[in-house]
This record gives sequence, structure tokens and C-alpha cells, in this order.
Amino acid sequence: MATPHTHLTILTGASRGMGLSMAQRLLHADHHLLCVSRQRNDELTARAQASGAQLTQWTLDLSDATTAAERLGAWLGAQATASIASVTLINNAGVIPPIGPLGTCPPQELTRALRVGLEAPMLLTGAFLRATQAWVDAGWRGPRKVLNISSGLGRHAMAAQAPYCAAKAGMDHFTRCCALEEAQHAHGAQLVSLAPGVIDTDMQKQLRAGDPALFPDRERFVSLQQQGQLTSPDEAAERVLAYLARADFGSHAVADVRD
Repeated sequence: MATPHTHLTILTGASRGMGLSMAQRLLHADHHLLCVSRQRNDELTARAQASGAQLTQWTLDLSDATTAAERLGAWLGAQATASIASVTLINNAGVIPPIGPLGTCPPQELTRALRVGLEAPMLLTGAFLRATQAWVDAGWRGPRKVLNISSGLGRHAMAAQAPYCAAKAGMDHFTRCCALEEAQHAHGAQLVSLAPGVIDTDMQKQLRAGDPALFPDRERFVSLQQQGQLTSPDEAAERVLAYLARADFGSHAVADVRD
């Protein structure tokens, strides 16, 4: 039997920011990368062709997480596992609704933030674990990993950020729960909810553009940029993927890349 050689990775929010940087770094000849984003990225297609990597892109709105999870489960169930050496899910997509007190947040924006930031990672993780457990039950023995991209705001409350903080706190805690569940299995998956540090992305621009009257911590984010304390998306992606590759990945269900 041929040695499995393909490393399969599913990555959400891959069309820009740190997600795009991670996708670019995962384009190798021995990788199959499935990107799930609202928009297709033609640059990734070109880079995949140049590197010999296998790239699949789905244009999906993760606020419809049920559809995305059902599609992922079916897709994983159809894969030929004999060639797959490892499988990883990276839940990276997130949304910050209009910045301000909870009472000022439009209900539809609050709903979207929680669906993309918490409901989608939970449903996708559930679909991933079910489908790949079926691989294990059939004799497959490669490593299974789930990396949830969290935030320090999931661990430290901030005014005007209730939806985002709540989504990331929920991500941390459901990761803890699933890690306990998987630890009961002989070939369980490894799960980590990882804070990637403060990154210079569009999300940071949104925070700096907040109304000072509604967002008392705005100046903190302005100062981070002025003092050069923001990590570039490419550097953050390198650190996150290095953490994913650590031999002790999964030893702590909730972690910070700066630890």
C-alpha cells in the first residue's frame, strides 16, 4: 500500500488578512487546501497552480452555517482516505459588528456576528469530527486537528465589544468541552483555541475608526498602531502555523501564540 502523502486542511476566512497569509503558506505540493470564504481569491488559484498544490475554494456565507457544515461533512465523507496523511480544520473567520454598547447594535448585525464567530465554528467542528471519526472507525490513523482562531477579547472583557467578546469566549469554552470529549477516544482529535496576538488587519482599522463616545478603548488601538505594536498578517500566520505544527499541540485546549 502506498504511503499517505496528502495533508488536507480546511480553512475558513481565507480570502484576506491572516487567513489569506495562512492559505498562501499552506500551498505546497503535498497539500490539499479547502478554503471557505465569502469571496474567491484568484491570487490563491494562481499560486496553487505555480506550486503544484491542490486548492479547492468554496464561496459560502458562514452566517448560513448549517448549509456549510452539511456540505463539509458530505465532502469529507467522499474523500479517498488512503492518500491522506493528516486532516486539519482551521476556523478563522470572524465578524465585528458596529462598535458600541450592546443596546445600539442592530439585531441583524448581532445575529450575524454570533453565527459567523461561534455557531459556524461549532457546526463545522461537529461536522469535521463526525466525518473524520468515520475514517478512524474504518481504520484510518492519521492525526486530526482543529485549530480555532480566538482572541484575547474572549478572555478579557471590553466595552462596546460584547458580541465579538462573547463569540470568542464561547469558542474557547466549546473547544475545552470538545477536547475533553475527544480525549475519551483512543484516536481522538486534538483541539486548540488559539489567540494569535494583535494583528494589523481590516478589523483593527474598524476598531480605530470607532466613535470615541461609544468606544472608550478606541485610543488603545490607535496607540498600538502608532507605537508599531501590531503584528503583520504574514508574521501572525507564520506563528499560528508554527503552533499548529508543535509536537505538543492539543496539550492546552486554550492557548496564546505569545505564550
